[in-house]
Amino acid sequence: MDYQWNWGMLLEPVATGEPSTYLGWIISGFINTVLLTVCAWLLALALGIAFGVMRTLPGRLPRALGTAYVSVFRNIPLIVQFFIWFYVAPEMLPVGAGDWIKGQEPAIQFFVVSVFALGVYTGSRVCEQVRAGITALPRGQRMAGQAMGFTLPQTYRYVLLPVALRNIIPPLTSEFLIISKNSAVASTIGLLELSGQARQLVDYTSQPYESFICVTLGYIVLNFLIIRLMSWVRKTTRLPGLLGD
Repeated sequence: MDYQWNWGMLLEPVATGEPSTYLGWIISGFINTVLLTVCAWLLALALGIAFGVMRTLPGRLPRALGTAYVSVFRNIPLIVQFFIWFYVAPEMLPVGAGDWIKGQEPAIQFFVVSVFALGVYTGSRVCEQVRAGITALPRGQRMAGQAMGFTLPQTYRYVLLPVALRNIIPPLTSEFLIISKNSAVASTIGLLELSGQARQLVDYTSQPYESFICVTLGYIVLNFLIIRLMSWVRKTTRLPGLLGD
């Protein structure tokens, strides 16, 4: 294979004239990926807990709403959801709101839409994890909370959710890792995260191997940090004697 390796190109000034190097592009993409992953994960966790609880409530309406959320957002391909939120959703809003969104800087639009699309999609997956964690608990825990005089919201807040969330930390870790990798889809609407920067790097340097090796290392570092963080959370919140802890 006649390929000319050139790792030194990473330290060369970018051809666009901006005060940066090609390595700076990779670092910028890594930062955008980290911010997108964290923000989307927080949104997904909030939505997943809310709708996961709704799917376990006794009333038909909250169960139906939770089921509808999961059915819609889990069954539409992620890339299609990105396109819908970016191209279609602003046109369906009132004229003033839609024009305000489209009037923002492109980088802000790309990031906000990416966080929303990725968070809503992953939230539908987290919802099922939360629902499974709650329904796996013994019925006696819910009854014990009510016997202590707790209302239903208090029973969830102080009895069911603290135990259920501890139990599902391993699958939540997997979802956290998946959301970091799914962040690459954001490059399809213009966000220059790691994958987007890699493609830009190839366009300007014609060095695909170096570009994608750097991006691969970036994802490895990010996923390693996520695993370490969630391991720390699991050890810190574990209940001795529960599910093998």
